[in-house]
Amino acid sequence: MVKNGQELEVYKIDTKFNKNKKILILLVVLSLILIILVAINISKMINSYKVYKGYEAQIISLKQEEEKKQEEKEKERQAKLPKLTDEGKQNIENIYHSETKQAFLTFDDGPSSVTPRILDTLKQENIKATFFVLGSNVSKKPDLVKRMYDEGHFIANHGYSHVYSKIYSSPQAVLDEYNACNEEIRKAIGENEYDSHLFRFPGGIVGGPYAELKCQANDLLLQNNIVHVDWNALNGDAETNNLSVDFEIQRLNETIENKNSIVILMHDSPLKSVTADALPQIIATLRNQGYEFKNFYEIIK
Repeated sequence: MVKNGQELEVYKIDTKFNKNKKILILLVVLSLILIILVAINISKMINSYKVYKGYEAQIISLKQEEEKKQEEKEKERQAKLPKLTDEGKQNIENIYHSETKQAFLTFDDGPSSVTPRILDTLKQENIKATFFVLGSNVSKKPDLVKRMYDEGHFIANHGYSHVYSKIYSSPQAVLDEYNACNEEIRKAIGENEYDSHLFRFPGGIVGGPYAELKCQANDLLLQNNIVHVDWNALNGDAETNNLSVDFEIQRLNETIENKNSIVILMHDSPLKSVTADALPQIIATLRNQGYEFKNFYEIIK
C-alpha cells in the first residue's frame, strides 16, 4: 500500500511537472512571438523613420535648391538694375577715352516696328547694345522693351515726347520727361526698381536754341543722380531721308576718325529702317577695325 501511494505521489508530481512544463513552453513561445512582433514593429518603425528622414532630407535639399535658385534669380535681377556710383559717374566723364578700342552701339527713339530686326541682328551677333527709348513709344510697344531688357540690352532714357518745345520749356520739364519715360520702362519690363540713371537729350546737349536751358536741366538731372551722354560717331541716319547702306557705312567711317572709344548714334524708327539693313555691315566694319562691343551696363555701376 505504501508502495502504491508513493507511486501515486510520483505520478502526481510528474503530471504537475509536465503541466508546468507545458505552461512554461507556452509562455516561452508566447514570449518569442511577442519579441518577434515587437522586433517587427521596431523594424517597421526604424524603416518608417528612415523613409521619413529620407523624405525630410529630400525636402530640405529641394528647399535649399529653391532658395539657391531664388538667390541666383535675385542676384541676376539686381545685376540688371543700374546703380550709378561714383565710379560710374567717372566712367561717363571718361567715356570717350580708352586705351583699347571699344564701341557702344546706341539706338534712339524706339521702340518701333523696326526694333525686332535690330534685336534679331544683335542676338545673332551676340552683341549687347543701348537703347535710348521714348516713353510715348514704350507705352505703345512694351513687349519690345521687355525683349530688349530680357536679352541683356541697356534701356536708357530719351524723354517721353521728343517734342522740343515741351521738353525744353523748363529744366523741371526735362526732369519730368525723364521720370515719365522711366515710369513707362518700369511698367514694360515689370521692374518697379528700374532706373537707368542715363539720359540723352533729344538733339544732344550741345548747341541749338535751347543750349542754355539744357545746361540748367543737366544740373538738375545731376542733382537727381542722372547723367547724360551724347555721341562722338554716327551712321548719318538723322542727316537725310535719302538713306542707303553705303551712305551709312561711309558716314560711320568718316566719324570714327581712328578714335579708340566711340559712342555711335543710330536710330530705331520706321523712317530710319535702312539702319536695320545696314546693321550687319556696321558690325562687320567695326569688328574689322578691331573694336570690342560694349553697353552701358559696363559703365553705369
